[in-house]
Amino acid sequence: MRSNFRGIRILRILACLFAVFGLATEQAAAQAPATTPSETPSPELVSMLTKELNINPEQATGGAGALFGLAKSRLKPEEFSKVAAAVPGMGGFLKAAPKQGGGSAWGSLGSALSGGSGGLASIAGAFESLGLSPDMVSKFIPLLTKFVQSKGGANVASLLSSALM
Repeated sequence: MRSNFRGIRILRILACLFAVFGLATEQAAAQAPATTPSETPSPELVSMLTKELNINPEQATGGAGALFGLAKSRLKPEEFSKVAAAVPGMGGFLKAAPKQGGGSAWGSLGSALSGGSGGLASIAGAFESLGLSPDMVSKFIPLLTKFVQSKGGANVASLLSSALM
């Protein structure tokens, strides 16, 4: 009889511990941001693109991500890190780039086609998947370059521009 009470008491204690632990976990999850700051695309850049191009934030974020991804595939890692340092939330932009086939819009094509308009042609498909016309690519580039210049200077903007031309 005594062992039954001991077993019930242990079960009650465990149930209380699980309830407290579960509540603490829920509170921590509610307080934690959905994404880390490095993954949240720059609201300033998204706002600029939506206003200047009359597009929605998803299109702005995805289009910028596709172009930044192309630049990443064309620049040396140390060069792209300078561009990334000038753009808050670069990780979020890159993650927002539309996926095509088995990879991202810029991944395999961007690295396979290292120059000319081949990479930009691959970006046109990404833009179409966002509901943007392919000619919008040429409207994004100067705005992205202008933003990067304002945050990272002319040299960093030149790196981005050369990667996207």
